[in-house]
Amino acid sequence: MLAKKTVKNQITLPKAVVGRFAGVDYFEVSTDGTAIVLKPLRRSRADEVRAKLSRLGVRAADVPAAVKWARKAR
Repeated sequence: MLAKKTVKNQITLPKAVVGRFAGVDYFEVSTDGTAIVLKPLRRSRADEVRAKLSRLGVRAADVPAAVKWARKAR
């Protein structure tokens, strides 16, 4: 399979390759010195934590009070 680099340094990945990574929107790009290496990135745990906090109804405005409570001397 071939992929051509455009004048804007963009590469379109072949559908047969991308199809193997369903649900992946981002790839980590690196090089091993002779080749470009793409590693699929999954959602981070931080995204999972944010989603759970949202489901529980915890808002950003709740954080200062929670920190104050957690730091309270016992």
